[in-house]
Amino acid sequence: MAIVRPFRGLRPVPEMARQVASPPYDVLSADEARTLAASNPNSFLRVNKAELEFEPSVSPYSEKVYERGKQNLARLVREGIMVRDEQKSFYLYRLTWQGRSQTGLVALTSVAEYNAGKIKKHEHTRPEKVNDRANHIEFLEAQVGPVFSTFRHRESISEVFNGITASSPTTDFEADDGVRHELWVVSEPARVDELVKAFAELDCLYIADGHHRSQAAAEVCRRLTDKNPDHSGDEIYNFFLNVLFADDELRILPYNRVVNDLNSLTHAEAVERAAGTFDVSEQSVPVEPEKVHQFGLYGDGQWHLLAAKDGSFDSSHPTKSIDASVLADNFLDPILGISDPRKDKRIDFVGGIRGVQELVRLVDSGEFKMAFSLYPTSIKQLLAVADAGEVMPPKSTWFEPKLRSGMVVNLLTE
Repeated sequence: MAIVRPFRGLRPVPEMARQVASPPYDVLSADEARTLAASNPNSFLRVNKAELEFEPSVSPYSEKVYERGKQNLARLVREGIMVRDEQKSFYLYRLTWQGRSQTGLVALTSVAEYNAGKIKKHEHTRPEKVNDRANHIEFLEAQVGPVFSTFRHRESISEVFNGITASSPTTDFEADDGVRHELWVVSEPARVDELVKAFAELDCLYIADGHHRSQAAAEVCRRLTDKNPDHSGDEIYNFFLNVLFADDELRILPYNRVVNDLNSLTHAEAVERAAGTFDVSEQSVPVEPEKVHQFGLYGDGQWHLLAAKDGSFDSSHPTKSIDASVLADNFLDPILGISDPRKDKRIDFVGGIRGVQELVRLVDSGEFKMAFSLYPTSIKQLLAVADAGEVMPPKSTWFEPKLRSGMVVNLLTE
């Protein structure tokens, strides 16, 4: 079963939601966050990424950064910009972008189920990032950035969602990036029970985005359990903030690659070597792959289309058949010598939201030598990897649109 739990959410009053709600902390650099929040004292970035209020020399992991985030959250509450609901509630959160909508349940999910593998993962986490988010949660006594998860579509859940969203949302605004954000508060006991029972029918949940946030919540639970001699397992720190979407509503964009070193090869030599495992053809326009196992390659002012040859990868393996792995195993490693894309400083990753024109810009500027455009990973592939207990290749999925932080916060205090 999948445990979902209502809670007393802290959220912006509707007329302030557009000002408060911000992009996730981990999709912006500190400089980008400073620019975005510069004219907005109520931006939730000042809570979730408070280093933007300090000089660049200050570590984002320092206690004074966490303390500033706590102070900024307290100010939003003190000034009535954010208010905590009196009743334990669920929330439905709908995002609409480019004519497509996805509706998710904002709920608390179980750390125990996460630890037991019933909330499935597909990525490794880095200890320093987990520790950062765990410290952030402890200092603020709040989970401010939701995990983004998915579940296999179930008609019974869709019917409950549709019944709730037939009414007008409590919060409704369009952000600067053109994404519409709507929020419904679900506090009626009958509706709450209906949602609990509907999700209990699911065998498992899957983390789509937010592996560090979920692992951080588990770490905070461990810390507070150790400190609490009366620990019962029902305390609010045993649960974490999550938004749950049906798999058939999610949209994944490609995660492209750029490299700044060609392993002592010329561009032409690298392309020539690729012909061993790819069908290679010159293209007169930028390449946005139209199907799986196709790749665009750009450098020296020229685009090429690479199509992986049959037999050059294991098509039956849930991870090795993903395009990020195919490219790594057949080009990045054998030709460019990039054997560990997670750690190698010669490679960087560009979210598909920026488009192939960003790849051209990065290469033509001289900052990088070569770029690769990829076909997006499917949600079916992601679920297959998680079900197999495997790990996705690094930077394989870019979900769009992004959840906004600050729409609903889970306080760890009563």
